[in-house]
Amino acid sequence: MYNLGGRSIVLGVTGSIAAYKAVDLASKLTQAGAQVSVVMTAEARRFVAPLTFQGVTGRRAYSDMWDETAGTGELHVTLARAAELMVIAPATATVIARLALGIAEELVSLTALATKAPILVCPAMDSQMWEHAATQEHIETLRRRGVHLIGPEEGRLASGHSGAGRFSEVEKVIGGIRQVLGIGGDLAGKKIVVSAGGTQEPFDPVRFIGNHSSGKMGFALAEAARDRGAQVVLVAGPAALQDPYGVSVLRVRRAAEMRDAILEQCADADALVMAAAVADYQPAEALGQKLKRHDQDTLALSLVRTPDILAEVGTS
Repeated sequence: MYNLGGRSIVLGVTGSIAAYKAVDLASKLTQAGAQVSVVMTAEARRFVAPLTFQGVTGRRAYSDMWDETAGTGELHVTLARAAELMVIAPATATVIARLALGIAEELVSLTALATKAPILVCPAMDSQMWEHAATQEHIETLRRRGVHLIGPEEGRLASGHSGAGRFSEVEKVIGGIRQVLGIGGDLAGKKIVVSAGGTQEPFDPVRFIGNHSSGKMGFALAEAARDRGAQVVLVAGPAALQDPYGVSVLRVRRAAEMRDAILEQCADADALVMAAAVADYQPAEALGQKLKRHDQDTLALSLVRTPDILAEVGTS
């Protein structure tokens, strides 16, 4: 993944059932080339053993700020100074409160208080705890200080109830990590418009002329621009891909819709990357009801050219 290779990331893990997902997060970051140092609360160790994190990162995981075998007298300071980013995932209501109030009672909050690196917090808790006025005040305090937040999501919780409080999916968290690491990159302050995927040109309500474009190239280009600090707008056809985190996604279907969206977004853009597989032709007329099967063996459709998006952008 772009901009993760060789980056020093401190991953703080706290006492939530979602701690097991932090193992997957640590593994994927390590596979992408990041150097992941894991710090844990004592409560997190009740869910996942430090040895598990050591197994996926190849680096020792720490949980005791008084650990005399750590090889340094000030473990939290050493980790804090080396970090390019600190990610607290999952973050419980208790640790969020400690961060907001500046209380350093264990290694995670101690390291967060000592670091000058950006901090990304991924809350995970029951919806009643998340919605509590105290938690929301602490979240607003962290936002005002420039702390980045991802989640929580709506869904089924460990309590069996549904609501806001679920830990965000690991791929979304990685997208947020890449975005934060890209702040101040060589495309910072630039607006980049990217098109992706194929278009669908209907000739009746259930049938269309299309192509097999997956949209993967355009989505990857959008993520790469985001990782370099750009403001990215992705104009995407109906590709079955998840919206990249931190990217504004405009979903369109027809070539004419893609044209309108691109012309509007390019009015104040610095660059346009056309990676979409735009249909060259469209049916001259789209029927209002399903075209019934007839006795004849052939079907003739009248086609007309679709708009030349690049030509219009060049003259606008």
